[in-house]
Amino acid sequence: MPSMSGFVNFNPEKDIPPLDGKVILVTGGTAGLGKASIQALARRGPSHIYFTGRNAKAGETLIAETKKTNPSVGLTFLEMDFLSLASVKNGCDQFVHDRLDLLMCNAGIMFKPPALSKDGYEATFATNHLAHALIIKQLLPTMLKTAENPEADVRLINLTSEGWSGHPREGISFSTLQTTQNAMFGKFTRYGQSKLANVVYAAEVARRYPQVVAVSVHPGVVKTDLVNTLSASEKALVYGANFLMGVSLMKEEQGCLSQLWVAAGARRDELVNGAYYRPVGVMSNSQLDKIAKSEEFAKKLWTWTDEAVAKFS
Repeated sequence: MPSMSGFVNFNPEKDIPPLDGKVILVTGGTAGLGKASIQALARRGPSHIYFTGRNAKAGETLIAETKKTNPSVGLTFLEMDFLSLASVKNGCDQFVHDRLDLLMCNAGIMFKPPALSKDGYEATFATNHLAHALIIKQLLPTMLKTAENPEADVRLINLTSEGWSGHPREGISFSTLQTTQNAMFGKFTRYGQSKLANVVYAAEVARRYPQVVAVSVHPGVVKTDLVNTLSASEKALVYGANFLMGVSLMKEEQGCLSQLWVAAGARRDELVNGAYYRPVGVMSNSQLDKIAKSEEFAKKLWTWTDEAVAKFS
């Protein structure tokens, strides 16, 4: 329930109900918020958790660690390179269950040098949006099938950040997405448009497939490698934005609270489908700008994305 400050008082150990029979997939699960989320969800006894990453050894280590305390939970590592849509498609093909209750799109990169993906797209956008969009496209039929059960509660969680507001004036520079977009302040706008896409795409899934609860969530600023590897000036920018939000720097076990609440802690009727949440449990659609709220823009992103992933979906 919300506290007097508007934030939700949330303890995963007490407030996440049993997840018996649930099948879950978390992207970017071998470290940071993804790993912390998997460990928290595993303690509630789901049937199976899939998770993605590039490092098979790290995946094996997480499975071993989790099995020590939660031996009944099935765990499968899906090796994926998010800079290669072929690799993402191959990883999705390893998903073998006939149900999927929760898809948590957690993986992401921030403020990386200009580069192209293996498919010729700007690397940050390819990682943060395109790879996840392909996963959603591949697994949505299974999620919709799961949602046919009257007792089902199927959710899609897109992790975003306050960085969405740093998007270019037009929202996303579609005409240059097949370049490195190496302009002045490029690393900020590259990141901003990718995080805007996370917000907009979740809202469009909710509009097109209302039987799936699809939301975007900002976890806050957390002590993960995503932040730890930034330069001093980049950290100052990120910390400053967090300070203005009134949210302090968090450890991983705290930082994952926001995504865990929308993923499993909140009742279905507590969530607004398509909404944007800030930590913890604060619906923040009023903070979004016109582009982030535009259904016309969302349709444009949807169509562009369909065309970009067409030969892999």
